[in-house]
Amino acid sequence: METISKIKTTALRVIFVSSVIFGAASCEKKDTDHKTSGTGVTGDLAKDQNDGKFNKSKDEQNAMFLVKAAEINLEEIRLGQLAQKKSTHTSIKNLGKMMESAHLKAMGGLEELAAKKTISVPTEEDQEAKNTYAKLNAKSEKDFDKDYVDMMVDGHKHAIALFEKEAAESSDEDIRVWATSMLPELRKHLDHAIVVQKECEKL
Repeated sequence: METISKIKTTALRVIFVSSVIFGAASCEKKDTDHKTSGTGVTGDLAKDQNDGKFNKSKDEQNAMFLVKAAEINLEEIRLGQLAQKKSTHTSIKNLGKMMESAHLKAMGGLEELAAKKTISVPTEEDQEAKNTYAKLNAKSEKDFDKDYVDMMVDGHKHAIALFEKEAAESSDEDIRVWATSMLPELRKHLDHAIVVQKECEKL
């Protein structure tokens, strides 16, 4: 009986220790999964966060502008990277490289400004931008080149209009100054994209 009792005690200890080890491992894995599966902040989430911070319409408008500007930067960076990978034409690769580099720099300045104003901005493209990327990536080389360059022309026309409005109307001096400082670069991007667009028409 004593031997059986000892065996039972030993078995229970083994089960208990195993449970503790397994439980700890499971917790550790769950924690790791949580950290690695987390996604960035999308535009919609940033807007929701800003809605909870600002009550005045002018502050909400400033926040909306920075969110939109961030969305533009994120999309231009990703599409610029895609152009460098997918196109075989030097002019389009160079356009994509310029877009990636310039909008990365612009995003850095925007994030600093947003942090100063406690405005949440997206760090990840929204679903519409991801869908645009996927559709462009699925196109043939010739169709990709034309559609990408057309997007750069149209997109920068819209961006310039957005930044001009903010530069003239924003209630925040820092945001107004930043928007104004970005306009020459955006206009240069548009001019470059138009030149490449004309080249694509001859391909």
